[in-house]
Amino acid sequence: MCGWDESSPGAFPVPLLSVGCSQQALTLLATTVPVPWAHCLLSGQLALSQAGLPGVLQILARCDIMVLQEVVDSSGSAIPLLLRELNRFDGSGPYSTLSSPQLGRSTYMETYVYFYRSHKTQVLSSYVYNDEDDVFAREPFVAQFSLPSNVLPSLVLVPLHTTPKAVEKELNALYDVFLEVSQHWQSKDVILLGDFNADCASLTKKRLDKLELRTEPGFHWVIADGEDTTVRASTHCAYDRIVLHGEHCRSLLHTAAAFDFATSFQLTEEEALNISDHYPVEVELKLSQAHSVQPLSLTVLLLLSLLSPQLCPAA
Repeated sequence: MCGWDESSPGAFPVPLLSVGCSQQALTLLATTVPVPWAHCLLSGQLALSQAGLPGVLQILARCDIMVLQEVVDSSGSAIPLLLRELNRFDGSGPYSTLSSPQLGRSTYMETYVYFYRSHKTQVLSSYVYNDEDDVFAREPFVAQFSLPSNVLPSLVLVPLHTTPKAVEKELNALYDVFLEVSQHWQSKDVILLGDFNADCASLTKKRLDKLELRTEPGFHWVIADGEDTTVRASTHCAYDRIVLHGEHCRSLLHTAAAFDFATSFQLTEEEALNISDHYPVEVELKLSQAHSVQPLSLTVLLLLSLLSPQLCPAA
């Protein structure tokens, strides 16, 4: 859930980062099979300053595919800078980017940005969902990526960050997006992901269970309702979700959980909040149904970051 009010004058939008598995995890998981893959989405409030940047890069360098949501970069310099710093970070790249046009209903506009390891995956196709009825505050920017798997050679990603005032309406409309996307690419193997605000005051359990994404067959919510995807000790909410659909996608599922980077990086709560106020949520998919094959890690981190001038050192 966003940590700021979109309607507040002068409020800065922050990117929602979708990220994948770490280079360490890739090395650990890969043996004689192709390197595992990861996708992760991160959401939360962050002032992306020099204090938070190292942690952000450490998380991003875990990934093969990332999706940034809520990106507002009026100067056009923040994303290229983040890409530059990521490519310099640890040699896990090179990374490339794919950006949507600016999306929104008023002067407040956002951009979706995909970061991906271009030597491991390629964008096969992408488009902005045609939201004719203006249901979404920012319609999904859908992308299809190649994967090194005979069972699942490609995967469709549908990221969404809902507006807290219309969570139920937007999540029900996300089912219509799934229908359109699966028909467009003639594929049922789709992952819906993002900061859905799908818990606590934003969406009660009773209302959640009435969503078409819950009542229609074939959808697997791999992040449990009781999972805590928030960093603050004062909250316990499963805002951030990953929903799998498709026989192949489901058959390759290995594990799914939230990643407590505060504990992993040995950070205090205050230090962790310099990175994000949401934990990553991660999914591992096996590259093959063979028992001996190591899993492919699809990690979802939802990171709501403030693209501040402090991020921009001299080139």
